[in-house]
Amino acid sequence: MSLRQLHEEAILSGEEIALVRQVLADCARLLTTARDQGGLAGALLAETTRAATAASSPDGMLYYLNLVIDYLDFAPASRRRR
Repeated sequence: MSLRQLHEEAILSGEEIALVRQVLADCARLLTTARDQGGLAGALLAETTRAATAASSPDGMLYYLNLVIDYLDFAPASRRRR
């Protein structure tokens, strides 16, 4: 990935997209595991999610993570050449 100006689109290579997708999927799995454990881990996760993001709950954060993953999976290919 190269630096870009605010008005320019970000163009990622296939390898970069795969890496970003893997990180997002790992985050979703971590959130799901912590949420399902309940107890202190679940309470800390819920509080941290509310404090750090626009999502109001871990489920809301999972929704946004999955939305981004879906976008990466189904985004149209870039029409510009590097």
